[in-house]
Amino acid sequence: MSATVPGEQAWERSYRHLPLALLVVATVAALATGPATDGTSPAWRLAAQLALVAATAACLAWWAYGRPLPTAAASTPFRYVLRTLLAFALTLLNPLFCVFGWIGFADATDTFRGRGVWLAFGATAVVMATGQSGGLPVGSTGHVVLFLALFALNFGLAAAMGRYAIHVERTSEDRASAITELERVNASLEEAIARNDSLQQTVVAQARVAGVQEERQRLSREIHDTIAQSLAAVLAQLQAAAQDPDPRPRIARATELARAALAEARRSVMDLAPVPLTEAALPEALDGIVRGWAADHAARTDLVVTGDVRPLHPEVEATVLRVTQEALANVARHSGAARVGVTLSYDGEEVLLDVRDDGVGFDPEQPAGGSSFGLRGMRARAERLAGTLGVESRPGTGTAVSVRLPALAREAA
Repeated sequence: MSATVPGEQAWERSYRHLPLALLVVATVAALATGPATDGTSPAWRLAAQLALVAATAACLAWWAYGRPLPTAAASTPFRYVLRTLLAFALTLLNPLFCVFGWIGFADATDTFRGRGVWLAFGATAVVMATGQSGGLPVGSTGHVVLFLALFALNFGLAAAMGRYAIHVERTSEDRASAITELERVNASLEEAIARNDSLQQTVVAQARVAGVQEERQRLSREIHDTIAQSLAAVLAQLQAAAQDPDPRPRIARATELARAALAEARRSVMDLAPVPLTEAALPEALDGIVRGWAADHAARTDLVVTGDVRPLHPEVEATVLRVTQEALANVARHSGAARVGVTLSYDGEEVLLDVRDDGVGFDPEQPAGGSSFGLRGMRARAERLAGTLGVESRPGTGTAVSVRLPALAREAA
């Protein structure tokens, strides 16, 4: 069913009255010219016209304004056929009634489909040719030729207009289908937008929770890698000072470590780079970390830097520094090593850090205990930058901690 637009609605309202209007026009024209005289009684012909006009008008009025008949006889094709027969009978009585017969061209495409349309056009063309030629041919060759020519003309014009009407109807149906599809698509889009809004709210809520969790993990790593280690070193220095005849160097070192811990605490809260990296490049910062650790422990500690040194992204350098601090802290707590080696390698697209010791070692396959927070923190730091952390160790053979990170370049200021 094609969509009905305002113009089509106006045509439907006008068409409801059109058959009766054409019948009135044809009747007035026929009565104005008087009945045809061909040997029949003019009075009889006039009476027949009036009776047939009255019957036709009654049918048209009933179809247009009365209630539909509750039988199959009320179907539109039946009405079309009956109306065409009435128009043909009227045209036989007076050729001017072909004006009324024209209505058959107007609604043939609405009443029939397929070949039925062309049969309806042909029947209406017969009515029109009969009226235009002055009646049916009665033997005159010229009259027959005129009738056939008029029939061909009427049928050709009707066929052309019919094809156009069919094209318009199909276009309207396609337009209605397109509108229906657009409405369906719009409804789907509105539903998708509603789902996306709900999904966005869920994602925002999850991102908020993840951000809080990430910040908690960051702070825990920062506290563990800096403040906790510095305070442990302060405690160790104070304990040693209690047994040292001259405690002043130990107390001075403890004071220095406490100040460094305080500075790290402030910077960790503000999420800034580690203190050593604000004052020196990464190799120099690592050298300061290694020297400071060696000064507090009996193990021999060496730093080796290989490759082309270049500035890296602050997150990468901070991760390398924090992993070094945690690895050295683990050596001090668990290893009992006499020698420690730290190697920083700039290797093309990657930067590598190795911290090796000759301590007691351990079995990495054994379940991690509560004291493995340092390893978990180092691994979390590396994975946060799409890097990897490896641990090689066996009891009695020492431990090697290796970190591999992408060598992201420092952004230009």
